[in-house]
Amino acid sequence: MGRIVVITTGGTISARRRGTGYTASATGWEVLSRAAVPPGVSVELDDLCSLDGPLMTTAHQLTLLRRIHEILARPEVDGIVVTHGTDTLEESAFLSDLHHHDPRPVVFTGAMHPFDGNADDGPGNLHDAVLTASAVSGMGTLVVFDGKVFAARGTVKYHTVATDAFAAPDSGPIGEVRGETVSVHALPSRTAPLPPPPRTVPELPLRVDVVTHHADADPMLLRAAVAGGAQGVVLVGSGAGNATPAFVEAVAEATERGVLVALSTRVPAGPVAELATNGGAVDLVAAGAVPAGTLRAGQARTAVLSALLATAEAAERRRVLARALGLAPAPAPTS
Repeated sequence: MGRIVVITTGGTISARRRGTGYTASATGWEVLSRAAVPPGVSVELDDLCSLDGPLMTTAHQLTLLRRIHEILARPEVDGIVVTHGTDTLEESAFLSDLHHHDPRPVVFTGAMHPFDGNADDGPGNLHDAVLTASAVSGMGTLVVFDGKVFAARGTVKYHTVATDAFAAPDSGPIGEVRGETVSVHALPSRTAPLPPPPRTVPELPLRVDVVTHHADADPMLLRAAVAGGAQGVVLVGSGAGNATPAFVEAVAEATERGVLVALSTRVPAGPVAELATNGGAVDLVAAGAVPAGTLRAGQARTAVLSALLATAEAAERRRVLARALGLAPAPAPTS
């Protein structure tokens, strides 16, 4: 018999109507009681918190990460499931994966329909997540949603309201759940796990901002983020990670001040690629931005956050970020 611990954190899977909308309010026991438990599996509940997805903070994520590690310290546990608000699920799941050092799985899931709505996808998703957590090993942190199994890395919320809300644009799902069977057809691409964040972390919130390039954009918001105390910035470029010469100058100013800058792209699929100059990715990387590969803004921000939590030394932060992104050690800026 597999023993799975379900950590509940709120989200739409626990949401009831309040006024004209929905908000998380059902207890973990209520959520768990509506899901069928797979045969041969024993489930234990850890009702951690009740938060709507957009209210998730770094402090909450670190609390969740520590709870995961505490539970995995128990040898009788075979896996963990986390129910989570879908708006920030991709960030918390990736943080878990970056620091996941155990063969036993951690599986994130949630729902698009509320607990007391006419349609309810939560029980099915929770059943599938528990089944997956009892059936796989050595795959890090996963996301199970609408019958699909995804690696945490690269998985994003891809639709605002559909029940199949999650996708991995560059790799697709790695498995599926049908009835009481989990089928896995690919192994996740993972980097070596980072050490757990230290118990004593910098004062939170640790500011990591996201700035997007677009037509007519200038780097005012990037400079404002740095002036406002940001220790990290994700620049979301156009195309393969491009901006303008003015952004290159601002990135160089930021990195010279020790600010960690990651370069992502607003395009739904494909990697950041050093192809273009004249303000493109070639120049932004030379100015000190670290290319985020296929990670989009939310998960790139999570990687920056993990690097900032790991050390206070700027060069070491770049090395940790490069490791989290699966890159060779990030070179120092040339400007």
